[in-house]
Amino acid sequence: MMKYKLIIFDADGTLRYCTVPGQPCPNRSGEWELYPDVKEKLASFNWSGPESESGVGYGIASNQGGVGSGYFAEDTAMNLLKDTFVEAFGFNPVEGTILMCPHIPYSGCICRKPEPEMLNGLMRIYNVSPSDVLFVGDRDADRDAASNAGCDFQWVTEFFNRDPETEV
Repeated sequence: MMKYKLIIFDADGTLRYCTVPGQPCPNRSGEWELYPDVKEKLASFNWSGPESESGVGYGIASNQGGVGSGYFAEDTAMNLLKDTFVEAFGFNPVEGTILMCPHIPYSGCICRKPEPEMLNGLMRIYNVSPSDVLFVGDRDADRDAASNAGCDFQWVTEFFNRDPETEV
């Protein structure tokens, strides 16, 4: 696993789940929880960045189509992602390491997964090549974004050793 210099995570369905029945992602504070295994797994990494010998960089790349659909504001979505990061990682993220696409599906934007732009942006921040990057997600769009960016992909169930039959 430590061959990677940067590990990027999807948010919804990967790090957190929505606690509102029938709602795919949180629209406001208090509508999400971390999956039970997230904090412990992430605590096992040295998140000091790829410039240190044993460190790895981090990022979140998340589609937030609810913004474009009018369910919540863009700053609300970003604050929810930042809160998720702090809860999961235990520290504040470096500016620019949480990227999101606020556009609705099929809008033709270049940032919405499966397009690679969010992953490419995080690789630029850390100045790493795709061969040094792992993207962890739960949907085909995540897998395809990794493929389009030229980096490795791992299903959330494998990365966090989750049993897909017992998902929350």
